[in-house]
Amino acid sequence: MPIQHTVVFRLIHAPGSAAEQKFFADARTALGGIPGVADFEIARQVSAKSDLTHRFSMAFVDESAYRAYDEHPVHVAFVAERWTREVAQFQEYDYIVL
Repeated sequence: MPIQHTVVFRLIHAPGSAAEQKFFADARTALGGIPGVADFEIARQVSAKSDLTHRFSMAFVDESAYRAYDEHPVHVAFVAERWTREVAQFQEYDYIVL
């Protein structure tokens, strides 16, 4: 069954800053380029109801593809080297598409 992986988050960087833009560009290249990732998307929150300001979303054909992404060295490195240092707060949601 297809899986939709979504992470909503807030960065430590100022909105619109060069550091913020670099984070997004690097994420698009690194995470979006991992085999099995489909429909990689970065979005900005526009509602004042949440202090989490951005979203990464991607799709996987099945749980095996999702697990391969989660364990992929590029993903592991991005989380260790960028995510843990540059993300102030986040929530992760993984859905099985019905």
